[in-house]
Amino acid sequence: MENNFPALKIRCISNLIRRTLDNNLNTEFDDITNINSWIIRYIDKNSNKNIYQKDLEKEFSITRSTASKVVNLMEKKGYIKRESVEGDARLKKLTLTDKAKDVTYIMKRNVSNIEKKMVKGISKEDLEVFCNVIDKMERNILE
Repeated sequence: MENNFPALKIRCISNLIRRTLDNNLNTEFDDITNINSWIIRYIDKNSNKNIYQKDLEKEFSITRSTASKVVNLMEKKGYIKRESVEGDARLKKLTLTDKAKDVTYIMKRNVSNIEKKMVKGISKEDLEVFCNVIDKMERNILE
């Protein structure tokens, strides 16, 4: 296949997803970025356990400094707060504020809509193969 550059294709689709989600979010909320929405969604989805900045670094493959900047900005915007953990005051878990909880429904809807649009016309089998290939590529890069 000509022009078979997986990294470029992945970057292009990632940019399209980010741009689409940003546009949808910006019409609803003027101060939420794409990464903010993914972090809010991740914390909400994992509300049954403590989430720390290091979890965001791992989940979103971002550096410690990037995660720190994002968390600081989200805290200033009033979307998350840091709470001390019993037994280790240095460790701060991340929790959603009421403001963030108010917007999770709309963010979930937007993500769900783009994911439905992305997989339209793709069989379950093809989607499973795609996910397996992407997982393998990620493991290869991390080796």
